[in-house]
Amino acid sequence: GDRKKKTVSSNRVLPVPYPCFFPARALLPASPTSKASFSMRVLVPPVVKDSLVLPDPSDFRPENKQAEAFRVYDDESNPRMELVRKTYESMHVHQTVDFVRDRQANWGRFARARMTVMEALKELDKLVDDSDPDVDVPNSGHAYQTAERIRQLHPDQDWFHLTGLIHDLGKVMALWGEPQWATVGDTYPVGCAPAKSIVFQEQLAACEDQKNPAYNTELGMYKKNCGLENVLMSWGHDEYMYRVLVHNKTTLPEEALYMVRFHSFYPWHTHQDYEHLLNDKDRRMLPWIREFNKFDLYSKSDAAPDIEALRPYYQSLVDKYLPGELEW
Repeated sequence: GDRKKKTVSSNRVLPVPYPCFFPARALLPASPTSKASFSMRVLVPPVVKDSLVLPDPSDFRPENKQAEAFRVYDDESNPRMELVRKTYESMHVHQTVDFVRDRQANWGRFARARMTVMEALKELDKLVDDSDPDVDVPNSGHAYQTAERIRQLHPDQDWFHLTGLIHDLGKVMALWGEPQWATVGDTYPVGCAPAKSIVFQEQLAACEDQKNPAYNTELGMYKKNCGLENVLMSWGHDEYMYRVLVHNKTTLPEEALYMVRFHSFYPWHTHQDYEHLLNDKDRRMLPWIREFNKFDLYSKSDAAPDIEALRPYYQSLVDKYLPGELEW
């Protein structure tokens, strides 16, 4: 029905109830790198559509929701649903094996910009995710919401806090000309038959790969239990940000890299599909991704965080695990 706007003071973070969380075993991260700081140098001018520039992120906070109210894709009363459906339709028609390989090569040059993590986070103030039915707040606010929830429940895992902050930074692709259907939304393997749990799965019948016998069987072009690291995922911000982290030699642990790379792979971590592609490493990492997902999803109705007050702490984590100017 109607959305009600909440007024929240900008200089404090209101306490919010948390859903039930299962404890995750702590793992020590790799050794931190040295501290550094540089200013952003854009190598390719950003493409910013007027509709993506939002002057006041606090005007777009969603109302509080119960857990079962998230990720509902058949609610026709939701004013965002038509946009969400069209975004997924373009994704499902155009994300082919050839397309994904082309995008990997294109973005794998890391020649779009040189900027710090905090500069990239600020860029996300210009973007609202067209695939998300639950939130129309710019992504930088969601980043701090996610990180702060993780920090409260896992206070000793600073690498986990930073992972919450940076997990969506790959969405800057949309500000440099990549369409949102190749940037945001749930991910899934290409090159094999789609699982029924994929959002708007019926749209995939129009994808040309589903007419190719090399790609339309359960295994498709893969070997059984090949491992997700050997699977070609639909192109989006998860895979791009994972590659940015690896390219820039982050010292974040393997658990963090898996969270970034597969947090949008809902058919796997939420619906238990694609078991035939998993190896033992994927199964070991799954509890971490599920733990992260609870903070990522249910933080979308939190009060707006006091970003200015939080920035020094998160800058210290950036300096520890992902310092200086990065190549994007």
